[in-house]
Parts: sequence; structure tokens; C-alpha cells
Amino acid sequence: MKKNANLYDPSVASLSEEVTETLYADEWVRIERIISTGQASPEGFWYDQKENEWVCVLEGQGVIQWEDGSTKVLDRGEWVLIPAHVKHRVLSTSTAPPCLWLAFFWRR
Repeated sequence: MKKNANLYDPSVASLSEEVTETLYADEWVRIERIISTGQASPEGFWYDQKENEWVCVLEGQGVIQWEDGSTKVLDRGEWVLIPAHVKHRVLSTSTAPPCLWLAFFWRR
């Protein structure tokens, strides 16, 4: 867990692997910075999380797909709230610039 950092610091970004950093975590909440460089969820994979998730794209673009097939394109500054157990996946992420996500997870 980081004590302080610049959210826009790309030094950990890799062109081949997505990077997830836990910025803060306790028993109730987790905050993550995620840097995606073209990654997507594997075909047929769905997140089914126990936590609620609020996620914002700080840079680039990410596309989330819902189990019903609908999609949500998130450009810079846009966010979405994903309630616990709502199945979703990452359909695509930008490469130039990389998709920089800020995600908050919490349980009720």
C-alpha cells in the first residue's frame, strides 16, 4: 500500500501487462489505481464482485460490458457505479494514452 504518490505517474506501466496498485485498504474499503495498456477481460470472463465499485477513468478510455451485452464507454473524467454482484467485464482499454483508472471498492 502506497503512503503517497502521483496518480499520473506512469513509471510502473508496462506495454504487456496491466498494473494494479492498492493505494489504500482496510476492512471496509479498498482504493486502487489501475493502468491498462490495451488489456481486456478474457473472453467469457465476468467480474462478480462482493463489493460495490465506483470507478473513474482519469486518462484514456475504457469500455465496460454488462452481462446483458450493453456497454458503457468511459472517457477521461467519466465514472460509473457498479453495485455488488452486477456481472461486468472490461471490453477494451486504450493504449495511447494508457487507460488510467481510479477505483473505490466497499461493502455495505
